[in-house]
Amino acid sequence: MSRFDQLQSRLTSALKPVVCELEDDSAAHAGHAGAASGGSHYNLKIISHHFEGLNRISRHRLVYDAIGDMMHTEVHALAIVAMAPSEIPT
Repeated sequence: MSRFDQLQSRLTSALKPVVCELEDDSAAHAGHAGAASGGSHYNLKIISHHFEGLNRISRHRLVYDAIGDMMHTEVHALAIVAMAPSEIPT
């Protein structure tokens, strides 16, 4: 399973998102020190009921908990937009 697929699977399993848009942005960081160590750069937009009533820091902690050890080995940078379904503009 690819690194991208592992991330997607862990996020989906742990947070049961309504929306999970994961983008690999590693190519834009070629030559960057973090990229040289093998870590990848990702952008994440995730909407989950698990985020209802939580502040941004608590939401990010849930995301980091979901991806676990990958954050220290496989992922160099993760830009997160985490929202609850009630925050989606209609």
